[in-house]
Amino acid sequence: MYKLICVVTLATLAPICSVLAQPEIFNVDESLVEPYELPELLKLDNGQKVQSLADWENERRNEILDVFLEEVYGKLPDKALKPSIEVVDRSETALNNTAIRQQWELTFENNGKKLVIDVLAYLPKGVIAPHVFVVPNFRGNQSVNNDPNIAITNSWVRMKKNAPNVGVVDHRATEASRGTSSAMFPLDRIIGNGFGLYTVYYGDIDPDFNDFSNGIHPLFYEVGEDQPKSDGWGAISAWAWGLTKVIDVIEDNPLTRDSRIIVMGHSRLGKTALWSGVIDSRIDVAISNNSGCMGAALTRRRFGETVKIINTRFPHWFSDNFLKYSDHEDNLPVDQHMLIALMAPRPVYIASAQQDRWADPKGEYLAGYYATPVYELYGKKGLPGPELPEVNHPIHHTIGYHLRSGGHGVTDYDWEQYMAFAKMHLDK
Repeated sequence: MYKLICVVTLATLAPICSVLAQPEIFNVDESLVEPYELPELLKLDNGQKVQSLADWENERRNEILDVFLEEVYGKLPDKALKPSIEVVDRSETALNNTAIRQQWELTFENNGKKLVIDVLAYLPKGVIAPHVFVVPNFRGNQSVNNDPNIAITNSWVRMKKNAPNVGVVDHRATEASRGTSSAMFPLDRIIGNGFGLYTVYYGDIDPDFNDFSNGIHPLFYEVGEDQPKSDGWGAISAWAWGLTKVIDVIEDNPLTRDSRIIVMGHSRLGKTALWSGVIDSRIDVAISNNSGCMGAALTRRRFGETVKIINTRFPHWFSDNFLKYSDHEDNLPVDQHMLIALMAPRPVYIASAQQDRWADPKGEYLAGYYATPVYELYGKKGLPGPELPEVNHPIHHTIGYHLRSGGHGVTDYDWEQYMAFAKMHLDK
Protein backbone atom coordinates (compact mmCIF):
# COMPACT_ATOMS: atom_id res chain seq x y z
CA MET A 1 0.00 0.00 0.00
CA TYR A 2 1.27 3.47 -0.88
CA LYS A 3 1.00 6.25 1.65
CA LEU A 4 1.50 9.98 1.38
CA ILE A 5 4.65 11.11 3.16
CA CYS A 6 5.31 14.80 3.84
CA VAL A 7 8.87 16.01 4.30
CA VAL A 8 10.49 19.40 4.65
CA THR A 9 13.37 20.73 2.60
CA LEU A 10 15.92 22.54 4.72
CA ALA A 11 16.43 25.15 2.04
CA THR A 12 12.84 26.35 2.00
CA LEU A 13 11.28 24.80 5.09
CA ALA A 14 8.28 24.19 2.83
CA PRO A 15 6.41 20.88 2.87
CA ILE A 16 6.97 18.74 -0.21
CA CYS A 17 4.78 15.67 -0.51
CA SER A 18 5.58 12.59 -2.54
CA VAL A 19 4.13 9.12 -2.84
CA LEU A 20 6.58 6.60 -1.42
CA ALA A 21 6.32 2.86 -0.97
CA GLN A 22 6.83 3.02 2.80
CA PRO A 23 4.63 1.74 5.62
CA GLU A 24 5.26 4.84 7.75
CA ILE A 25 3.90 8.35 8.05
CA PHE A 26 6.11 10.88 9.79
CA ASN A 27 6.29 14.61 10.22
CA VAL A 28 9.29 16.89 9.83
CA ASP A 29 7.33 20.14 9.56
CA GLU A 30 7.36 22.18 12.78
CA SER A 31 4.05 23.85 11.89
CA LEU A 32 2.35 20.43 11.99
CA VAL A 33 3.41 19.54 15.53
CA GLU A 34 0.20 19.19 17.52
CA PRO A 35 -0.17 20.57 21.05
CA TYR A 36 1.01 18.17 23.74
CA GLU A 37 1.22 18.09 27.52
CA LEU A 38 4.28 16.66 29.21
CA PRO A 39 3.97 14.59 32.39
CA GLU A 40 4.93 16.72 35.36
CA LEU A 41 8.50 16.24 36.42
CA LEU A 42 8.10 17.51 39.97
CA LYS A 43 4.75 16.04 40.97
CA LEU A 44 4.55 12.77 42.90
CA ASP A 45 2.28 9.97 41.78
CA ASN A 46 -0.03 10.87 44.70
CA GLY A 47 -0.47 14.36 43.26
CA GLN A 48 1.70 16.20 45.77
CA LYS A 49 4.32 18.66 44.52
CA VAL A 50 8.01 18.00 45.06
CA GLN A 51 8.96 20.60 47.67
CA SER A 52 12.61 19.82 48.31
CA LEU A 53 15.69 18.02 47.07
CA ALA A 54 14.91 15.24 49.55
CA ASP A 55 11.48 14.75 47.95
CA TRP A 56 13.19 14.36 44.59
CA GLU A 57 15.95 12.01 45.71
CA ASN A 58 13.87 9.84 48.05
CA GLU A 59 10.57 9.68 46.19
CA ARG A 60 10.05 11.25 42.78
CA ARG A 61 13.29 10.06 41.21
CA ASN A 62 12.48 6.47 42.16
CA GLU A 63 8.96 6.74 40.74
CA ILE A 64 10.29 7.93 37.39
CA LEU A 65 13.12 5.39 37.27
CA ASP A 66 10.70 2.54 37.94
CA VAL A 67 8.59 3.54 34.92
CA PHE A 68 11.61 3.65 32.60
CA LEU A 69 12.70 0.23 33.90
CA GLU A 70 9.29 -1.43 33.64
CA GLU A 71 7.70 0.29 30.66
CA VAL A 72 10.54 1.46 28.39
CA TYR A 73 14.06 0.03 28.45
CA GLY A 74 13.33 -2.99 30.63
CA LYS A 75 14.62 -4.22 33.96
CA LEU A 76 18.18 -5.42 34.12
CA PRO A 77 18.90 -8.80 35.78
CA ASP A 78 19.46 -8.78 39.51
CA LYS A 79 22.05 -11.54 39.33
CA ALA A 80 25.66 -10.37 39.25
CA LEU A 81 27.70 -12.07 36.55
CA LYS A 82 31.44 -11.50 36.79
CA PRO A 83 33.61 -12.30 33.79
CA SER A 84 37.04 -13.76 33.59
CA ILE A 85 39.26 -10.94 32.34
CA GLU A 86 42.30 -11.61 30.16
CA VAL A 87 44.74 -8.94 29.06
CA VAL A 88 45.47 -9.83 25.45
CA ASP A 89 47.55 -6.84 24.35
CA ARG A 90 49.55 -3.91 25.67
CA SER A 91 51.77 -1.50 23.77
CA GLU A 92 53.66 1.48 25.18
CA THR A 93 54.34 2.97 21.72
CA ALA A 94 50.89 3.23 20.11
CA LEU A 95 49.86 6.18 17.94
CA ASN A 96 53.42 7.19 17.13
CA ASN A 97 54.57 6.73 20.71
CA THR A 98 51.95 9.10 22.16
CA ALA A 99 49.65 6.51 23.71
CA ILE A 100 49.39 3.22 25.54
CA ARG A 101 47.15 0.67 23.81
CA GLN A 102 45.49 -2.03 25.88
CA GLN A 103 43.05 -4.82 24.97
CA TRP A 104 41.07 -7.21 27.14
CA GLU A 105 38.80 -10.19 26.60
CA LEU A 106 35.87 -10.38 29.02
CA THR A 107 34.42 -13.90 29.07
CA PHE A 108 31.00 -14.39 30.66
CA GLU A 109 29.64 -17.90 31.28
CA ASN A 110 26.30 -19.03 32.71
CA ASN A 111 23.46 -21.43 31.84
CA GLY A 112 25.82 -23.37 29.61
CA LYS A 113 26.33 -20.26 27.45
CA LYS A 114 29.44 -18.18 26.88
CA LEU A 115 29.90 -14.63 25.63
CA VAL A 116 33.17 -12.85 24.88
CA ILE A 117 33.32 -9.04 24.85
CA ASP A 118 36.47 -7.29 23.59
CA VAL A 119 37.51 -4.00 25.19
CA LEU A 120 40.04 -1.63 23.61
CA ALA A 121 41.71 1.38 25.25
CA TYR A 122 44.09 4.12 24.19
CA LEU A 123 45.53 6.20 27.03
CA PRO A 124 47.82 9.25 26.82
CA LYS A 125 51.38 8.54 27.91
CA GLY A 126 52.59 10.41 30.97
CA VAL A 127 49.11 11.39 32.19
CA ILE A 128 48.08 10.07 35.59
CA ALA A 129 44.41 9.01 35.81
CA PRO A 130 43.26 10.84 32.66
CA HIS A 131 39.60 11.58 32.16
CA VAL A 132 38.38 8.76 29.92
CA PHE A 133 35.69 8.63 27.29
CA VAL A 134 33.74 5.38 27.04
CA VAL A 135 32.33 5.24 23.51
CA PRO A 136 30.66 2.12 22.09
CA ASN A 137 31.27 1.51 18.39
CA PHE A 138 29.11 0.16 15.58
CA ARG A 139 31.38 -2.13 13.54
CA GLY A 140 33.99 -3.67 15.82
CA ASN A 141 36.99 -2.28 17.69
CA GLN A 142 39.14 -2.66 14.58
CA SER A 143 37.01 -0.01 12.85
CA VAL A 144 38.12 2.66 15.33
CA ASN A 145 41.67 2.91 13.96
CA ASN A 146 43.72 1.25 11.24
CA ASP A 147 46.17 -0.07 13.83
CA PRO A 148 46.85 -3.66 12.63
CA ASN A 149 47.20 -4.87 16.22
CA ILE A 150 43.54 -4.33 17.15
CA ALA A 151 41.63 -7.59 17.34
CA ILE A 152 38.90 -7.96 14.70
CA THR A 153 35.49 -8.75 16.15
CA ASN A 154 34.14 -12.26 15.64
CA SER A 155 30.59 -11.09 16.28
CA TRP A 156 27.76 -10.47 13.83
CA VAL A 157 28.00 -7.01 12.26
CA ARG A 158 25.00 -5.05 11.06
CA MET A 159 24.98 -4.16 7.35
CA LYS A 160 23.21 -1.07 6.06
CA LYS A 161 20.79 -1.30 3.18
CA ASN A 162 21.60 0.84 0.14
CA ALA A 163 24.84 2.04 1.75
CA PRO A 164 28.52 1.04 1.57
CA ASN A 165 29.49 -1.74 3.95
CA VAL A 166 33.24 -1.48 3.60
CA GLY A 167 35.04 -4.46 5.01
CA VAL A 168 31.92 -6.33 6.13
CA VAL A 169 31.00 -9.51 4.23
CA ASP A 170 27.96 -11.60 5.14
CA HIS A 171 27.70 -9.72 8.44
CA ARG A 172 31.31 -10.46 9.37
CA ALA A 173 34.16 -7.97 9.69
CA THR A 174 37.26 -8.45 7.57
CA GLU A 175 40.72 -6.84 7.45
CA ALA A 176 39.29 -4.22 5.09
CA SER A 177 37.12 -2.89 7.93
CA ARG A 178 40.11 -1.52 9.84
CA GLY A 179 39.81 2.20 10.48
CA THR A 180 36.50 2.57 8.65
CA SER A 181 34.97 4.42 11.64
CA SER A 182 38.08 6.46 12.46
CA ALA A 183 36.37 9.77 11.63
CA MET A 184 34.08 9.15 14.61
CA PHE A 185 37.09 8.40 16.83
CA PRO A 186 39.71 11.15 16.29
CA LEU A 187 42.28 9.49 18.52
CA ASP A 188 45.04 12.01 17.85
CA ARG A 189 42.78 14.83 19.09
CA ILE A 190 41.52 12.84 22.07
CA ILE A 191 44.98 11.74 23.20
CA GLY A 192 46.49 15.13 22.36
CA ASN A 193 44.01 16.79 24.73
CA GLY A 194 45.02 14.47 27.55
CA PHE A 195 41.94 12.21 27.46
CA GLY A 196 41.81 8.43 27.23
CA LEU A 197 39.37 6.33 25.23
CA TYR A 198 37.76 3.00 26.01
CA THR A 199 35.58 1.41 23.36
CA VAL A 200 33.57 -1.77 22.94
CA TYR A 201 31.64 -3.15 19.97
CA TYR A 202 27.96 -3.05 20.84
CA GLY A 203 27.31 -6.21 18.83
CA ASP A 204 29.65 -8.15 21.12
CA ILE A 205 27.15 -7.46 23.89
CA ASP A 206 23.98 -8.06 21.89
CA PRO A 207 23.71 -8.34 18.09
CA ASP A 208 21.41 -5.63 16.78
CA PHE A 209 18.51 -7.65 15.39
CA ASN A 210 15.28 -9.01 16.80
CA ASP A 211 16.49 -12.30 18.24
CA PHE A 212 17.02 -12.95 21.93
CA SER A 213 18.73 -16.32 21.47
CA ASN A 214 22.12 -14.64 21.15
CA GLY A 215 24.16 -12.00 22.96
CA ILE A 216 24.05 -11.58 26.72
CA HIS A 217 20.36 -12.35 27.30
CA PRO A 218 20.49 -16.19 27.27
CA LEU A 219 23.08 -16.19 30.05
CA PHE A 220 20.40 -14.85 32.41
CA TYR A 221 17.33 -16.87 31.39
CA GLU A 222 15.51 -18.81 34.04
CA VAL A 223 14.43 -22.41 33.41
CA GLY A 224 12.01 -22.55 30.48
CA GLU A 225 12.68 -19.01 29.25
CA ASP A 226 13.85 -18.17 25.74
CA GLN A 227 13.29 -14.41 25.80
CA PRO A 228 13.06 -11.64 28.41
CA LYS A 229 9.87 -11.14 30.41
CA SER A 230 7.47 -8.39 29.28
CA ASP A 231 9.20 -5.92 31.60
CA GLY A 232 12.65 -7.37 30.95
CA TRP A 233 15.65 -5.72 29.35
CA GLY A 234 15.78 -5.01 25.65
CA ALA A 235 18.91 -4.39 23.60
CA ILE A 236 19.45 -0.80 24.81
CA SER A 237 19.49 -1.96 28.42
CA ALA A 238 21.82 -4.79 27.41
CA TRP A 239 24.23 -2.40 25.69
CA ALA A 240 24.11 -0.11 28.72
CA TRP A 241 24.82 -3.13 30.95
CA GLY A 242 27.85 -3.83 28.74
CA LEU A 243 29.13 -0.31 29.31
CA THR A 244 28.98 -0.90 33.06
CA LYS A 245 31.32 -3.87 32.51
CA VAL A 246 33.74 -1.62 30.65
CA ILE A 247 33.66 0.70 33.67
CA ASP A 248 34.60 -2.32 35.82
CA VAL A 249 37.70 -2.69 33.62
CA ILE A 250 38.48 1.02 33.98
CA GLU A 251 38.33 0.74 37.76
CA ASP A 252 40.48 -2.41 37.75
CA ASN A 253 43.15 -0.85 35.53
CA PRO A 254 45.87 0.89 37.62
CA LEU A 255 46.24 3.50 34.88
CA THR A 256 42.60 4.62 35.13
CA ARG A 257 41.14 3.42 38.43
CA ASP A 258 41.03 7.05 39.62
CA SER A 259 39.87 8.49 36.30
CA ARG A 260 36.68 10.44 35.76
CA ILE A 261 34.36 8.73 33.27
CA ILE A 262 32.50 10.29 30.35
CA VAL A 263 30.14 8.09 28.34
CA MET A 264 29.33 9.25 24.81
CA GLY A 265 27.19 7.55 22.21
CA HIS A 266 25.84 8.37 18.76
CA SER A 267 22.34 7.67 17.44
CA ARG A 268 21.00 4.44 19.00
CA LEU A 269 24.14 4.36 21.11
CA GLY A 270 23.34 7.93 22.20
CA LYS A 271 20.15 6.51 23.68
CA THR A 272 22.33 3.88 25.33
CA ALA A 273 24.74 6.49 26.73
CA LEU A 274 21.92 8.40 28.43
CA TRP A 275 20.42 5.24 29.90
CA SER A 276 23.81 3.98 31.09
CA GLY A 277 24.33 7.29 32.89
CA VAL A 278 21.07 6.72 34.73
CA ILE A 279 21.76 3.13 35.80
CA ASP A 280 25.42 3.59 36.74
CA SER A 281 26.31 6.42 39.13
CA ARG A 282 30.03 5.90 38.44
CA ILE A 283 29.53 7.76 35.17
CA ASP A 284 30.50 11.39 35.74
CA VAL A 285 29.23 12.84 32.44
CA ALA A 286 26.78 11.45 29.85
CA ILE A 287 26.78 12.70 26.25
CA SER A 288 24.03 12.04 23.72
CA ASN A 289 24.93 12.67 20.07
CA ASN A 290 21.96 12.81 17.64
CA SER A 291 20.04 10.29 19.77
CA GLY A 292 16.50 11.26 18.72
CA CYS A 293 13.42 9.25 19.63
CA MET A 294 13.75 7.49 23.00
CA GLY A 295 17.11 9.20 23.42
CA ALA A 296 17.02 12.92 24.14
CA ALA A 297 14.02 13.92 21.99
CA LEU A 298 10.55 14.41 23.47
CA THR A 299 8.33 11.59 22.23
CA ARG A 300 5.09 13.58 22.48
CA ARG A 301 6.21 15.91 19.69
CA ARG A 302 5.91 13.00 17.22
CA PHE A 303 8.50 14.71 15.05
CA GLY A 304 10.70 12.61 12.75
CA GLU A 305 11.02 9.11 14.17
CA THR A 306 8.09 8.16 16.39
CA VAL A 307 7.44 5.49 18.98
CA LYS A 308 5.47 3.46 16.45
CA ILE A 309 8.20 3.65 13.84
CA ILE A 310 10.95 2.72 16.27
CA ASN A 311 8.90 -0.15 17.70
CA THR A 312 8.19 -1.43 14.20
CA ARG A 313 11.78 -1.27 13.04
CA PHE A 314 13.56 -2.16 16.24
CA PRO A 315 11.18 -3.93 18.67
CA HIS A 316 14.14 -5.61 20.35
CA TRP A 317 15.52 -2.33 21.69
CA PHE A 318 12.92 -2.00 24.45
CA SER A 319 10.85 -4.07 26.83
CA ASP A 320 7.75 -5.71 25.39
CA ASN A 321 5.70 -3.42 27.62
CA PHE A 322 6.82 -0.48 25.50
CA LEU A 323 5.05 -1.82 22.39
CA LYS A 324 1.67 -0.67 23.69
CA TYR A 325 2.73 2.99 23.40
CA SER A 326 2.96 2.91 19.60
CA ASP A 327 0.62 5.71 18.45
CA HIS A 328 -0.20 6.22 22.15
CA GLU A 329 2.66 8.39 23.39
CA ASP A 330 0.34 10.40 25.61
CA ASN A 331 -0.37 7.29 27.67
CA LEU A 332 3.29 6.89 28.58
CA PRO A 333 3.78 8.14 32.16
CA VAL A 334 7.21 9.59 31.30
CA ASP A 335 8.91 11.56 28.55
CA GLN A 336 12.58 12.07 27.82
CA HIS A 337 13.04 15.26 29.85
CA MET A 338 12.52 12.95 32.81
CA LEU A 339 15.27 10.61 31.64
CA ILE A 340 17.72 13.52 31.46
CA ALA A 341 16.62 14.71 34.89
CA LEU A 342 17.56 11.31 36.34
CA MET A 343 21.22 12.19 35.62
CA ALA A 344 21.13 15.17 38.00
CA PRO A 345 23.27 16.62 39.43
CA ARG A 346 25.88 15.11 37.08
CA PRO A 347 26.58 16.98 33.82
CA VAL A 348 24.78 15.82 30.70
CA TYR A 349 25.35 17.05 27.15
CA ILE A 350 22.88 16.85 24.27
CA ALA A 351 24.06 17.38 20.70
CA SER A 352 21.87 17.90 17.63
CA ALA A 353 22.59 18.44 13.95
CA GLN A 354 20.73 21.02 11.87
CA GLN A 355 19.96 18.67 8.99
CA ASP A 356 19.13 15.68 11.19
CA ARG A 357 15.40 16.29 11.20
CA TRP A 358 14.72 12.60 11.85
CA ALA A 359 16.24 12.97 15.33
CA ASP A 360 14.20 16.14 16.07
CA PRO A 361 16.79 18.73 17.17
CA LYS A 362 14.16 20.96 18.77
CA GLY A 363 12.74 18.04 20.73
CA GLU A 364 16.24 17.13 21.91
CA TYR A 365 16.83 20.68 23.13
CA LEU A 366 13.43 20.94 24.82
CA ALA A 367 14.02 17.73 26.76
CA GLY A 368 17.10 19.35 28.29
CA TYR A 369 15.21 22.55 28.94
CA TYR A 370 12.32 20.78 30.69
CA ALA A 371 14.80 18.76 32.79
CA THR A 372 16.29 21.99 34.11
CA PRO A 373 14.06 22.36 37.24
CA VAL A 374 15.65 19.25 38.76
CA TYR A 375 19.15 20.59 38.17
CA GLU A 376 18.08 23.83 39.80
CA LEU A 377 17.19 21.86 42.94
CA TYR A 378 20.92 21.14 43.17
CA GLY A 379 21.90 24.74 42.44
CA LYS A 380 23.01 23.82 38.92
CA LYS A 381 22.31 25.59 35.63
CA GLY A 382 20.32 23.89 32.91
CA LEU A 383 19.22 25.32 29.58
CA PRO A 384 18.17 28.98 29.61
CA GLY A 385 14.90 29.03 27.65
CA PRO A 386 12.61 27.11 25.28
CA GLU A 387 14.09 28.53 22.05
CA LEU A 388 16.83 26.71 20.20
CA PRO A 389 20.22 28.44 20.31
CA GLU A 390 21.87 29.60 17.11
CA VAL A 391 23.68 27.02 15.01
CA ASN A 392 27.21 26.35 16.26
CA HIS A 393 26.68 28.37 19.47
CA PRO A 394 27.11 25.79 22.25
CA ILE A 395 25.77 26.04 25.80
CA HIS A 396 28.06 24.55 28.45
CA HIS A 397 25.94 24.72 31.62
CA THR A 398 25.53 21.58 33.72
CA ILE A 399 23.07 20.60 31.02
CA GLY A 400 24.96 21.33 27.81
CA TYR A 401 23.68 21.55 24.27
CA HIS A 402 24.70 22.44 20.75
CA LEU A 403 23.02 22.50 17.37
CA ARG A 404 25.76 22.19 14.79
CA SER A 405 25.59 22.55 11.05
CA GLY A 406 25.49 19.36 9.01
CA GLY A 407 23.72 16.05 9.33
CA HIS A 408 23.58 12.82 11.31
CA GLY A 409 27.06 11.85 12.48
CA VAL A 410 29.93 12.66 14.82
CA THR A 411 32.29 15.44 13.72
CA ASP A 412 35.44 17.14 14.98
CA TYR A 413 33.23 20.04 16.07
CA ASP A 414 31.25 17.67 18.30
CA TRP A 415 34.42 16.31 19.85
CA GLU A 416 35.76 19.81 20.50
CA GLN A 417 32.62 20.58 22.51
CA TYR A 418 32.68 17.30 24.40
CA MET A 419 36.29 17.71 25.49
CA ALA A 420 35.77 21.37 26.48
CA PHE A 421 32.58 20.45 28.38
CA ALA A 422 34.32 17.59 30.21
CA LYS A 423 37.30 19.73 31.19
CA MET A 424 35.05 22.54 32.38
CA HIS A 425 33.11 20.28 34.72
CA LEU A 426 35.65 17.62 35.71
CA ASP A 427 38.79 19.68 36.20
CA LYS A 428 37.21 21.59 39.09
